Parts: sequence; structure tokens; C-alpha cells
Amino acid sequence: MPMKWVFHWQPNVGTTVNSQIISEVSQCVESINGVKEGRWKVTLAFYKPIFRDQAVPAEYPRDFLGISLPEQPNRHYFIIRGQKIVLEADSSIQTIMEKLQSYKARVSLTFEGTQYQLGDFQLRVGKVAPSNSENSRGIVMEQSKIVEYLPLSSMEKSRQILDGFVEIWQEAVSKRSLPGHFMPIEPNFAEFGLSDHYTSQHTAVQYAAVMAQLISAVQTAQTVRN
Repeated sequence: MPMKWVFHWQPNVGTTVNSQIISEVSQCVESINGVKEGRWKVTLAFYKPIFRDQAVPAEYPRDFLGISLPEQPNRHYFIIRGQKIVLEADSSIQTIMEKLQSYKARVSLTFEGTQYQLGDFQLRVGKVAPSNSENSRGIVMEQSKIVEYLPLSSMEKSRQILDGFVEIWQEAVSKRSLPGHFMPIEPNFAEFGLSDHYTSQHTAVQYAAVMAQLISAVQTAQTVRN
């Protein structure tokens, strides 16, 4: 499987994400000869347990993330962040969970946008928004960018090639003088028991890290307002 590298948009202090920024970033891709291939979408849900007595047994995780990836439509990925566990299951697990009423999705996010092809590279640019909202809402609306190098799946071998591509990309973005910049998501995959051979579980872990960034940004904004 080709290696992917997820980035999130870090707005400058006092600014927020809006549709104009997303439009300008898309223009940056086209300026380096990116060819549109279609739309893409990733969904992420934050699950909490359902217990009538409100007491969570010690053997149950207090929360976890569920992630659906477009390249694996028949699979669903779970991240238990506290224990650094990533699990892969059949997509039907979501229906089973609903019937068991053991956990419920409290917050859902949708990552969606346009997919581009640039030679051997694939670039996805899009917005992040609550699943029940079409519009960005302040600081919780971020952008994600997935850089994918198709021929290689070894992370060590792919990283140098991806670094060169990202340099070109960041230079193109910097020419736009946008109020922010892309930050790479670089979790410690070994903590989750993942090897150097890239898999969809690595992608799921990166999206979980994006979620953590969003939560941190919201908490920081609330602290500043208070």
C-alpha cells in the first residue's frame, strides 16, 4: 500500500479557516499541474460508552475513535488512544455496535474535498467539519492534506521522496501569503505496534492525531475566551 502523510492547517493567531483559504490551496495544487481525479471523504466518530448506571467497568475503554477510509470501504478502524491500540474490523461492526447499544458516537467529523494526481503522487485537499454541518465553524474547521507516493509502501524508503515533494508544495503555498500553514502529523507508529510497512492502520492513526489537534485547538480557544 502506498504511504500517506496527513497534514492539518494551522491558522495564524486571530484567524480561522474559511472557504476562501480552501479555494486558494486548491489553486496552489493546480499551479503545480495537479489534475483533478474526483472527490474523497473520510469519516471519524468519537465514541463513548452507554451505561445506565453511569459506571464504566475497568475493562471497557472510556472512549475511542472510529474511522472509515475511502480506499477501504469494507473496513472500519478503531483507535483506543489511552492504550495506544489500533484495530481493523469489517464495516458491519458499526451496525453491530448500534444493536448492542454499548457505545454511541458523540461527535462525528467529515474530511472531504478534491483528489488530485501529480505524476506518481496523489494529493487530497479538503475541509474538516462536523458531519451535520456544511460550513466551517471557527477554529474547529481545519484542512487536511494527504500526500501519497504510489510505488512504495516502506515508510523509510518513501519518506525522502515525500520530503522532496512536500518542499515543492510548501513553496507553492507560501507564495499565496495565506494566514496560516500546513503542519505534518507525525505520530509514533511504533507505540501502536505498527511496523515500517505502511498500511491503512497507519492512516487511521494519523487521522486520530488530527482529531487530537482539533480538540486541543478548541480547548485553547475556550481558555483564551475565558
